Amino acid sequence: MKILLLGSGAREHALARALARDPQTSELIVAPGNPGTSAIATNLNIDPSVPEEVVALATQMKADLVVVGPEAPLVAGVADAVRDAGIPCFGPGAEAARLEGSKAFAKEIMTAAGVPTAEAAVCTTEAELSAALDRFGAPYVVKEDGLAAGKGVVVTDERPVALAHGHACLTRGSGRVVVEDYLDGPEASVFCVCDGATVRPLVPAQDFKRLLNDDAGPNTGGMGAYSPLSWAPADLTEQVVREVAQPVVDEMARRGTSFIGLLYCGLALTSRGLRVVEFNVRFGDPETQAVLARLTSSLPELLHAAATGRLAEAPEPTWSEQSAVDVVIAAPGYPGTVTTGGTITGIEAAEELDDVHVLHAGTGTTERGELV
Repeated sequence: MKILLLGSGAREHALARALARDPQTSELIVAPGNPGTSAIATNLNIDPSVPEEVVALATQMKADLVVVGPEAPLVAGVADAVRDAGIPCFGPGAEAARLEGSKAFAKEIMTAAGVPTAEAAVCTTEAELSAALDRFGAPYVVKEDGLAAGKGVVVTDERPVALAHGHACLTRGSGRVVVEDYLDGPEASVFCVCDGATVRPLVPAQDFKRLLNDDAGPNTGGMGAYSPLSWAPADLTEQVVREVAQPVVDEMARRGTSFIGLLYCGLALTSRGLRVVEFNVRFGDPETQAVLARLTSSLPELLHAAATGRLAEAPEPTWSEQSAVDVVIAAPGYPGTVTTGGTITGIEAAEELDDVHVLHAGTGTTERGELV
């Protein structure tokens, strides 16, 4: 199988690793990729968010499957363009990708599908924002409506901080901000592979958004993750498929916008039961790194079955009983203004340890071949 994987982060490196090690993969191109993926695949430098460039490359390489890693190409309609060219693609079309591209749209779908989630208000003015903050009270949960790379949510006990974030959200993008009820209890992520009708869950993981130890510091795109979750209910994935993923996939199909790809269900296990915190429409970063480390069955077979509407016939994924932990090492200043160019050493020594591998995100090489 010739596979084109779009993206350049650690999530894509984890996907590339799982795809490359499978005997069903005959050729793997990562576009644009990173220094880590170049060791296991061919990197080609195209813009993954420009449909014409992706289609041209996929056609040229005679790809059997295109896998879209990040959210921006999906919202830009790359999956639609690839499918229109007659090439199987793992990733939802632009209309279905609104589940991540718009928090307000996701709430609308959840309401229609009867999916349990936090009560929310979609605000378009300062007055509505202020009223919503008063209505729900502290802790305040304020979410940017559009894509924000996992950094668009503020949870705070301080009303001025919540108000300032809400105001900033109103001045950009769609001009909308979502204020919602705070959900107590631990969070978990369950990825569901979908082909527009059938849903196959992967094993749950938990990620950690705060920058520093003990849940201190600002929210980030994620500082690490682990799987399995020994504390989670044994039937969590079955419950997620039954109450969340399948109803959403059915509702999207009913609207004529089939959901093909990865539905990421971000969940809170509250005192009142399971609640959806958010949806993403692609593999989550950094949970993917921990989840795929445990996968013992064929990832190319699973994703190709989803992309071609044959998921019901594909074998269930199988998993290692071992635990996987992913720890993010970030550049100084992250998630604010980052200091780049620092030399990275020690990867070879780390990978000599049993069951350890290093994944690249935001890395590059200098003219002298140094990793930075």
